[in-house]
Formats: sequence, structure tokens, C-alpha cells
Amino acid sequence: MNREENVAKVLAVTNQKGGVGKSTTAVNLAACLADAAQRVLLIDLDPQGNATTGCGIAKLKGLLTVYAVLIGQATIDDNRLKTAYGFDLLPATRDLAGAEVDLISLERREFRLRDAVQAVLANYDFVLLDCPPALNMLTVNGLVAADRVMIPMQCEYYALEGLTDLVTTLKKVRANLNPRLEIEGLLRTMFDPRSTLTQQVSKELESHFGEKVYRTIVPRNVRLAEAPSYGKPVIFFDRASKGAQAYLLLADELLARHHGRFQSAVRTTN
Repeated sequence: MNREENVAKVLAVTNQKGGVGKSTTAVNLAACLADAAQRVLLIDLDPQGNATTGCGIAKLKGLLTVYAVLIGQATIDDNRLKTAYGFDLLPATRDLAGAEVDLISLERREFRLRDAVQAVLANYDFVLLDCPPALNMLTVNGLVAADRVMIPMQCEYYALEGLTDLVTTLKKVRANLNPRLEIEGLLRTMFDPRSTLTQQVSKELESHFGEKVYRTIVPRNVRLAEAPSYGKPVIFFDRASKGAQAYLLLADELLARHHGRFQSAVRTTN
């Protein structure tokens, strides 16, 4: 195993369009990778803190968060939490919205997260970054820290327009701040195969992006939508559900891409 294989893969889960299943993907992918015996750190970069509550962590006053890490008051080691689901979490609360203002006056403001993540890379196989649905300093920090980008998206007309804008943003970040940044893949979420438009957009994505489009498709699924209200990844809420099985497949597909192996697509508990 070479040195690169020993270093965590840093994956930004991002889309400038909201409501596409971004936080759902970050939480459930983290849980499914941990289920596959991977060491995972999930960093919540969204002031809404959906990934945090989706892991069962209450956003109480005094919670140690990513905000202190970004402004240099703490390290990731200081503030990360162990979840009940096999992976670590660096949580977020609405206080993170203030980081936008605070970062403006700081040196290396675009590199604050990358510098913090570098210190813990040896402890993980994957670091997942749940970025906010906007192009702001938090998202830029995520894109600068990442090696690759996963783009969850619904197969609808406006999603294609948003994807064009996002690809343009990624090119600018790669040209000016992070030359190693690449698109890891496009994930089709909230998929309804009965919709003709959904099928058309899906085929257009495959035509334009080829192997960058994950084979795994996440369907619309009631259990997947319910799980966050219980503070659980879906594999701990209803492992047999279609949503859970989709994210297990996604984790296996991701591992196959990075390690050249494809594990059992449906891992069951005894």
C-alpha cells in the first residue's frame, strides 16, 4: 500500500441548489462507510446543522463545533464527537453563520479548513464535508480542503442549470485555489422512475458525464425521509428500506472506485 492509499480521501458533498438530499447523503454515506469498516469523519459546514441533528446530536448552547476550528480557537481533535453510528462528527450550529464575517479578516481565510483537516488525515479513511447550499466562504473552505466533489442532484430541468453553474465554480476553485480538485461523481437522488422528465434528465446526465454518474440511484423513500427526525442514519432506522439499500450500494461503489474492490452490495446484520 503506497502513501497515497494511507491518506484519507477528502470528499465535499455539495450543490449550490438546496433540497437535493445533500445532508441526507453526507450522513448516510458516512454511516454506510463506517458499516464497511472505514474510519470516517463527517464535518458539518452548513449553519442549518442538518447533518448534526441527523446524527442525533442536539444543537445546544455550548456545543463544540466547526466554527471554533475555522477561526483558530480549537482543533478538530478538540471538537470532534464520536457518534453512536461508528463515525466521528465535527458538528455545526447556527453560530456558524457568523464565520462568514469572522473569516474576512483572517489570514489564509480560504485555507482554514484545509489546514485543520491536514492534521487529522492519518486517522481516517474518508473525511466527508457537508457544504452549505450556497457559494460562500464556508463552501469555498470545503472545496479547498477537498480532493473530490460529490454532487447530489434531482433529475429535473432546473437541476441541469444549477449543475452548469456549479461546474463553473469548481473550475474557478481548481484554477485559483485547489488544483487537485476533481468531480468524484454525480448522485441521482429523490429519483422517481415513473416520471418521463426524470428519465430524460438522467439519460442526459449519463450522456454528458459518462462514468462520473454513479450507477447507484437513490429513490424517493419514506423511511429515508423519516430517519433524520429520529436522529439516525437510515441503516439504523430501517436497514431493509430502499433508501438504506441505496446508500449501502453507494458506499460500496465509492470503495470500488478508490480501492478497486466491490464489496457485498447488501450488508446484513446478524
